[in-house]
Amino acid sequence: MRWVSALVIVVGILAIAGGILYVSVPAHSLPSFFPGYIAHAKAKHTSRGEVGLAIGAVLVVIGAVLAISGRRGLAEA
Repeated sequence: MRWVSALVIVVGILAIAGGILYVSVPAHSLPSFFPGYIAHAKAKHTSRGEVGLAIGAVLVVIGAVLAISGRRGLAEA
């Protein structure tokens, strides 16, 4: 159960990092493997960034809850 919670937390942190990147960097400066990369655009993808931040926060909370409940289950057994 530990590795599942760790994996969920890592994916959440990566989603938060991607969300920050989408909010702070114009579309032409995004890495080319990111969805939404446009060669000469000056706009930012704020909606994608906000969704990435929200999903990342939810995943980190879920991972923390899994880690805490896993410890309680081991302590009670």
